[in-house]
Amino acid sequence: MFINCPFDEAYRSLLRPMLFTVLALGHVPRLASESSDSGQDRLGKIVELIRASRLSIHDLSRIKSSTPGEFARFNLPFELGVDHGARKFGGRSLRSKRCLILEREPYDYQRAISDLSGMDIKSHSNEPSKVVRAIREWFVETVGLRNAAGASRIFSRFTDFESDLYDRRMADGFTDLDIHSMPVPEYIDAIGEWLRI
Repeated sequence: MFINCPFDEAYRSLLRPMLFTVLALGHVPRLASESSDSGQDRLGKIVELIRASRLSIHDLSRIKSSTPGEFARFNLPFELGVDHGARKFGGRSLRSKRCLILEREPYDYQRAISDLSGMDIKSHSNEPSKVVRAIREWFVETVGLRNAAGASRIFSRFTDFESDLYDRRMADGFTDLDIHSMPVPEYIDAIGEWLRI
């Protein structure tokens, strides 16, 4: 599952429960930040991730600038467009792609990308538990997942995981900074190990 979202520190509180939920529901998250090879073309890497992923999440909640003089972020809608194009113009295997579009507040996207009007978009109010709920509901409604744990249960397991991860890492000599800034692949591996216990 391709995940298109911001990668800055402020977004980490949403990204981590998002990753946990995707894994808890039996899928493998793929992100452009999973590898930082400076010699690799980033757009080419994103295109390959989109091509290889039947499912995707696109969080457009941070496309507008938040301070005077700051530029709006267009990478997120651009990658959504690449994914949409793959679905519309790609081969037969790409036509079965499904995507979830997230936003901060209902109908925020219409002020920036009115072409998305009429699409089913879920909002999360920048709240981690609402991210979990939106993803879980989408998996049931669109992907056809049945008998999944409830969103509240998934979020509770996520908080248990975070607490356990912190305790184990501190016992292994990691610092708060080490734990807070864990690379995405390492964090995904830690979730996978914890879910298998």
